Amino acid sequence: MTGGVKKIQPIVIKKIKKGGHPHHGGAWKIAYADFVTAMMAFFLLMWLVGSTTKGDLKGIADHFSSPLKVALLGGSGAGEATSVIPGGGEDITRSEGQVRRGGGDTLRLPASLEKLAEEIRLAADAQARLIRARIEQAIDRNPRLREMRSQVRLDVTPDGLRIEIVDEQARSMFDSGSAVVKPYMRELLAELGRVLNEVEWRVTLAGHTDSAPFSSGERGYSNWELSADRANASRRELIAGGMEERKILRVVGLASVVPKVPDNPLAPVNRRISIVVMNRLAELRLLSGDDGRSIEARELEELLQRSAPAGVTGAPAAAGTESRR
Repeated sequence: MTGGVKKIQPIVIKKIKKGGHPHHGGAWKIAYADFVTAMMAFFLLMWLVGSTTKGDLKGIADHFSSPLKVALLGGSGAGEATSVIPGGGEDITRSEGQVRRGGGDTLRLPASLEKLAEEIRLAADAQARLIRARIEQAIDRNPRLREMRSQVRLDVTPDGLRIEIVDEQARSMFDSGSAVVKPYMRELLAELGRVLNEVEWRVTLAGHTDSAPFSSGERGYSNWELSADRANASRRELIAGGMEERKILRVVGLASVVPKVPDNPLAPVNRRISIVVMNRLAELRLLSGDDGRSIEARELEELLQRSAPAGVTGAPAAAGTESRR
């Protein structure tokens, strides 16, 4: 203090600014919620497995080893493989795993599925016989169609009802060497179209010829084109008779590769139209591509497996002439 004057000391206030933690967002909450949900699902699964009886567990295991589709239609199931490598098993050259063929070394189906499959097959056979009876009644009611009764062959097959309309020596279904339908064949197909439209099953058509070739040979218009054209002409007549177009699943021409009489490849009955009214199992095989072979393909396979008799392909027609078929 000088001269009686008091000196005021300035007051200095220091403020220290502390940096806060950065904002982390809410992503961790979502991850934590997913973790809690997964744990809850895991413990719920453990509780369900612990409270399920051994019988129910075996039924679940049997289902995944041989699903219902495999039980009814055959084929490979998820539980049939013995290796993670496709094929596997003792023979590593196989491209497929073990499949159900009914042999003793294949997976045995549960009794319940075997019983269900047998019931479905019996019901399909009964339905096929009912359709056959309706067709026979429709033919018998029409005097003109009764004259063709010997040319209509009806058989119950594993695929359903097979209707074959065959040629006779004095009565052919089409003009010679063409797909022009005869009037009586047109009337028969129209009647079949009306009957088949009343059933739920759908149909496939196949055309067949004898082995007599055209004069132009296989490089020109041949039995392959002729059989396909005749099958397609039959399809049109069925639709004209009242069958809905959606009921047609497949139309093919098989030429002379599946003869009705292999020992006589020129026999008139080899020229025929085959209509298969397919049951549900056969339709499922065809649409799913799971061994979708029709009765025609199986007949062809059996024919190729056995040695064909001499002359099955038939002698060629004389040059410059067109054989009558």
